[in-house]
Amino acid sequence: MSSIPLASLPLSRHSVDRDHVARSRPALFDELWEEPGTRVLPLWKGRALLTPDSVEAATPAADGWGSSGPGTAELELLPVDDVSAALVRVYLGRTLTATEKEPAGTAVVLEVLTDAAAIELEPDESRWGNLRTVATALSDRDAGLFTEALAIANWHASHTHCPRCGTPTVVEEAGWVRKCFEDGSQIFPRTDPAVIVTVLDADDRLLLGSNAMWENSRYSLLAGFVEPGESFESAVEREIFEEAGVRVVDAQYKGSQPWPFPASVMVGFTARLADDQPADALDPDGEEILDLRWFSREELWAAREQIILPGRSSIARALIEDWYGGSLDEAPVAP
Repeated sequence: MSSIPLASLPLSRHSVDRDHVARSRPALFDELWEEPGTRVLPLWKGRALLTPDSVEAATPAADGWGSSGPGTAELELLPVDDVSAALVRVYLGRTLTATEKEPAGTAVVLEVLTDAAAIELEPDESRWGNLRTVATALSDRDAGLFTEALAIANWHASHTHCPRCGTPTVVEEAGWVRKCFEDGSQIFPRTDPAVIVTVLDADDRLLLGSNAMWENSRYSLLAGFVEPGESFESAVEREIFEEAGVRVVDAQYKGSQPWPFPASVMVGFTARLADDQPADALDPDGEEILDLRWFSREELWAAREQIILPGRSSIARALIEDWYGGSLDEAPVAP
């Protein structure tokens, strides 16, 4: 089974050397602050600052149908003296590609801002972009930086205290480790893996479900977190049975994408309905999944005015389009 092209996974793109070796240098931030080209990526409430010319391009149609066009947005990376204060500071690495403003090799530091610092820096909230919305309009460099920054910022927000004893933790290793004051133990960033599955029946129809937390017209692929002591393939089989009441087989890896909302990596699979499972035996669990439907490509196109599909920044969208055979903005090509 072929994998999904990296370009189809907006949050998997990157053009940054994370430069992990430098993190252990105690004076790293002093060194970077003496380097004239160092730039700061400000983050506020999970949003990153965009250049003034990027605001319109950074707000394409995030969901459903209809083409938004190829937007071009850019993060506003600032000189270190432009940012007055930060809650957390993390060294993100050095860029691998050049832009008109920054050469390749530019050091980038994340600074998570307080409300006061963010408003002082830029009071116009339209300049602060949401990753879900802007991801497809960003370059590889900026998509990678934003994804990395949001993921590590979310980890810091949830690990201010030691999970063993509740003692406050202190930030070390350029923002990539937190240390317990009480016993000196180190806490490293963690990511929660979740599987997301293209389930197909014998007629090559796609299974989509509507989650209880969504509006009734929104449908997506079935997904769930991997449990302790479980392989990805076993998680595929278990999650589909729990949510849809049917067994699937032949789980095949397709691709993965970080999903820092707040701390996941989505691992994409395709699987097929087991031969002894009738397609009409679907049984939504009624708690998480309220409705399940099979779609042929033609049926999915015909339903474009009635249902909402995953956003363009998600791996769910890429997996569906991989099965569909092209953009969901266009009618399927006859075989």
